[in-house]
Amino acid sequence: MAALYLRQLLAGRDFGKTNEIATAMENFVYLIGDADTRECLIVDPAWDVQGLLDYAAADDMKITGALVTHYHPDHCGGSMMGHTIEGLAELIAANPCKAHVHKLESDGIRFVTGLSASDLVLHDSADRVTVGDIEVELLHTPGHTPGSQCFRLAGGRDSEHGALVAGDTLFLRGCGRVDLPGGDPDEMYTTLTQRLSTLPGDITLLPGHAYGGHQAPLGDVRRDNPTLQISSREAFLRR
Repeated sequence: MAALYLRQLLAGRDFGKTNEIATAMENFVYLIGDADTRECLIVDPAWDVQGLLDYAAADDMKITGALVTHYHPDHCGGSMMGHTIEGLAELIAANPCKAHVHKLESDGIRFVTGLSASDLVLHDSADRVTVGDIEVELLHTPGHTPGSQCFRLAGGRDSEHGALVAGDTLFLRGCGRVDLPGGDPDEMYTTLTQRLSTLPGDITLLPGHAYGGHQAPLGDVRRDNPTLQISSREAFLRR
């Protein structure tokens, strides 16, 4: 079994250190790879592309592709609240590679980043992307946006359990908003109570923002996250 390489990088601490907006947004970017082949994928590159490339290089890792959870500019670059955010376009220019996106999110990602269709690889749920000998399963988890996806990692040679990189689908103490364009509270409820309900409690939840914490076993999140305590679809939609 390959050795899993996994880094959780926090905006304002590990990259984007002089960007007050990035620091306030508390975005996480992840590097996922094979510690033996020294290849990795970058999840949701934004804010400070050169800083992210420098971090990978300092770990002697080569970025061979990008995984994108959803189209919002703080996760893939573009314009947001009058600010221009670096992201996929700058990554691909500096480090040519493909971006793996859900097929329902491709139009949004192309719109906000200016990338072409040839820059993207479109996926369905349960597709797998490999880097070295590490396999990443792509899970379609709509609600925050139509094509939101999470990334499931099996435990590597030196790790006991797997992980779920959840983007803005699920945080330690809440879930992603559903009042932005493409948001759907009904789909979010289905995602939280059905699409993610079969995942084992001992895998580590790795969220897209440090809202309520950095990481925790999924079983603890199910116990402590108020959003997951809502008893019915009707109550969820009212909230």
